[in-house]
Amino acid sequence: MERSIRKWFVIFMVPTIITFLIAFLIPFLMGLYLSFCDFRSVTDAEFVGFSNYVRLVTENKDFLNSLRFTAAFTVVSVVSVNFFAFLLALALTRGLRGTNIFRTVFFMPNLIGGIVLGYIWQVLINGILYNYGYSITSKAEFGFFGLVIIMNWQMIGYMMVIYIAGIQNIPDELIEAASVDGASRFGILKNIILPSVMPSFTICLFLTLTNSFKLFDQNLALTAGAPANKTRMLALDIYNTFYGRVGNEGLGQAKAVIFSIIVALIALLQLYITRSREEEG
Repeated sequence: MERSIRKWFVIFMVPTIITFLIAFLIPFLMGLYLSFCDFRSVTDAEFVGFSNYVRLVTENKDFLNSLRFTAAFTVVSVVSVNFFAFLLALALTRGLRGTNIFRTVFFMPNLIGGIVLGYIWQVLINGILYNYGYSITSKAEFGFFGLVIIMNWQMIGYMMVIYIAGIQNIPDELIEAASVDGASRFGILKNIILPSVMPSFTICLFLTLTNSFKLFDQNLALTAGAPANKTRMLALDIYNTFYGRVGNEGLGQAKAVIFSIIVALIALLQLYITRSREEEG
């Protein structure tokens, strides 16, 4: 078997390696270089050193505002999505009547595209706020909580399915034995269910973390036109920097590099936590 693997390894791996180089590594390295350049296209790049990064910190306050807004939104969304998804998973693993229908209904919002979702909720939220003389773009707080609502509505059902899978993997005999020994429902939840679903929690944590941090289409559809760009998240700020005004391409690329580094750090943190849990297990 090992001899066969060594024999065919190169043949099967070469297409994957070529695809990785073309689709990821080469564009990433080009983007990293262009972040140190002033350019209109990749063929007329002029090296300018760290000036784009200096502009990003000293002149361009929108990026720092977007970073703070994105960080606050991510924290609130990650906590709320996982909390409600876990509660739903608990409720829908107790053999209730119509459980499969409820699971399907809660999961369906995840199938709707972000742009469509953003415009739908813009109409719904504005329909309420107009009664009080406001719109979702009147205040940054309205846009913030509007985005949190969208994130919860779209992601809770998806995370719920993952938590359900984790809960259903717990042996019934273990819970029955705990009940016989006099454990309360809270004790079973604390000492059996929660430790058993930690792998599911790790997956859900980083899915919600990365999806919140990279949010773009819902932000574009729901809060476009907000005053002073106070509800603009990182992905949308990078997009607007690239395509908003000629001459900002280098600045936009510097923002994109920092954004990529943050996402990579999140991925590395996920890998570290996952491996730590595997070693503990």
